[in-house]
Amino acid sequence: MNGERAQDMIQPDAAYPWLLPSAVMEPRAGGGRARRTARDWAVDIVCLAFAALFGLLAADDARAAAQVSDGTLLADQIVGAAACTALWLRRRWPTELAVALSVVSAMTPCAAGALLVAVFSVAVHRPFRAVAVAGGLALISQPVQAVVRPDPGLGFMGASAIGGLLVLTMIGWGMFVRSRRQLVLSLRERAVRAEAEAELRAERAQRLARESIAREMHDVLAHRLSLLCVHAGALEYRPDAPPAELARATGVIRSSAHQALQDLREVIGVLRAPEGAAAAEGAPGTGSGPEADRPQPTLAALEELLEESRQAGMAVRLDQQVADPQRVPAATGRTVYRIVQEALTNARKHAPGAEVGVAVGGSPGEGLTVVVTNPPGSAEGAAVPGSGQGLIGLTERATLTGGRLEHGPAPDGGFRVHGWLPWPV
Repeated sequence: MNGERAQDMIQPDAAYPWLLPSAVMEPRAGGGRARRTARDWAVDIVCLAFAALFGLLAADDARAAAQVSDGTLLADQIVGAAACTALWLRRRWPTELAVALSVVSAMTPCAAGALLVAVFSVAVHRPFRAVAVAGGLALISQPVQAVVRPDPGLGFMGASAIGGLLVLTMIGWGMFVRSRRQLVLSLRERAVRAEAEAELRAERAQRLARESIAREMHDVLAHRLSLLCVHAGALEYRPDAPPAELARATGVIRSSAHQALQDLREVIGVLRAPEGAAAAEGAPGTGSGPEADRPQPTLAALEELLEESRQAGMAVRLDQQVADPQRVPAATGRTVYRIVQEALTNARKHAPGAEVGVAVGGSPGEGLTVVVTNPPGSAEGAAVPGSGQGLIGLTERATLTGGRLEHGPAPDGGFRVHGWLPWPV
């Protein structure tokens, strides 16, 4: 759409038709010709007046020098008037008109003004090959005219030199006008292209912001929903559990469902926001947007995450080797939190009942390392479906922060997630 709009802005019927050298010479798509603008009419009138004035001066010069008879002078004026009238065709057939007027001008000095205008039009509207042909014939016609209709005051050399100089001046002026129009058109196209590219960059930034929100909320919702599945499965397989245990499980289900609904409302609100609002609000965890009112998880909140999983019935072992988790940068600690959260979610899905080991260590300058392992799970419990996109998104997230994330089967048949993130000094 941006490319089509850019093309529409530089069509001959746009606000600046004079930018295109052949704007009024090429037919429309429907078969008709482009309409002349007020500027075209003004330019045509000026060119006609210039050619007529030049022809009258040539006629007066011939009459003063008594070079020709009155009948020949009248014929010259008629031919000159016809040549000036023929300039009306200079936009449609500039090269053909210049060639014809070169022949006429060689015999009739009154047509010299029309020849100069025709050569100028060729230089403005046609490529260099046509300019060379028309200009070469116009230059040849000057010495021929000096022989056929000699000027006693100038002589052969003087008349040929002045006529050739005038032709070269009109060619140079026309080529300058053409190059200037092409330059203006090129700058206009660049401006249109730059505007379209800026819009594309803005749209890409909005799309990336929305994708970041979706990835973040995927991690959160997957964790909440997996807890729901675990507790619901426990109630299904143990309907005779003690009332206290049933009450605790139903309480966890209610709390997790409430938090999942709250998170879902937030992400839907962001995704339904007008264009540009998503980028302004930012992704969750960036300090702006719908989650900005809630504290974002850091490495210090890792113990709370593990305790929540333990309450859901998971066996989780933490090996915390970071002396002061509060010193870890917020973005790095949040990424570690999301990695552990996704690993716990996958363990509940694919290895129910297995003990999960979480090890976090590192120091400033050395980096922060997180390792999550779990052995093969038992066959009991219902399998929770998954898309497999969580670890892929976390791998991209770790790469963007300058770290790395590796995941895959462990030698004992379980699963292992290993990540490293930079920790500046």
